[in-house]
Amino acid sequence: MKSTVPHLQKGDTVGLVALSSLVKPEMLGDATSFLDDLGLQYIIGDTIQAKHDYLAGSDEERLADFHEMVKNPEIKAIFCVKGGYGSARIAEKIDYELLVENPKIIWGFSDLTYLHCAINEYANLVTFHGPLLMSVERIDAVSKRMFLQLFSPMELQYTEDISPLTTIAPGVARGQIIGGNLRRLVNTIGTKFEVRTEGRILLIEELAETIPHIDSMLQHLKQARKLEQLAGVIIGSFTQTGADEAALFTLMKEYFADLGIPVVAGFKIGHEETNIAIPLGVDAILDAQEKVLKILPGVH
Repeated sequence: MKSTVPHLQKGDTVGLVALSSLVKPEMLGDATSFLDDLGLQYIIGDTIQAKHDYLAGSDEERLADFHEMVKNPEIKAIFCVKGGYGSARIAEKIDYELLVENPKIIWGFSDLTYLHCAINEYANLVTFHGPLLMSVERIDAVSKRMFLQLFSPMELQYTEDISPLTTIAPGVARGQIIGGNLRRLVNTIGTKFEVRTEGRILLIEELAETIPHIDSMLQHLKQARKLEQLAGVIIGSFTQTGADEAALFTLMKEYFADLGIPVVAGFKIGHEETNIAIPLGVDAILDAQEKVLKILPGVH
């Protein structure tokens, strides 16, 4: 299990950064209003205004903004406001020892999956897979409440009270929860940030990829031998696939049903109105019979 990070308190200051695609700063109002509602102060990073082609500033600017947020003792959490693409471009230059010395909440998903993998392994820290602040006005009330896990240690329990779940393969597993966006996980393969799956529970989610593309990515994971030693699989939101849910579940069964591990689909984790935030790097229990996922706290 990775090291948990200090929890937030009302009145704390958090940092807002863009480590991937270009941001329209005039769209930040909903994000800052939401932080106001949580009782948090905020510092807006230089990358919110920066522009370099399609990126939120050059690699050097995005890296510097991130490092400044990590070094600043006032800042207790770093929220990535937008995804797209770009975080992989700075992963190799991040000072992971700086993160070890200044552990704090790091929150985001989608393109940030690449950094989740990198930080989990090289700084040995828990990170948070949760809604990007630029889209906070598009998530529902239950997803907004998930930010409260940052204020006190709480075990999360995902049951069918949140969404209908489908058992792809039976069993019960305990292991460290890892993963995120399927494309970004595949992008790590062959790099020093390659996702480690041994004995772990893998979360996968994706947006706007067709069934053949999803198939090709799962095949890549399989041929890279990333499925052989998994403890379990959590199938999150696969939105805008151009196919119905039955086609997706059929594909998932082809890859996961015969691994002898629990696999459950239907989790509202990903690019959807309901996007349940979870810590990555902590121990979890996936019970495919009871259709329940229990996750230990990511903060202390």
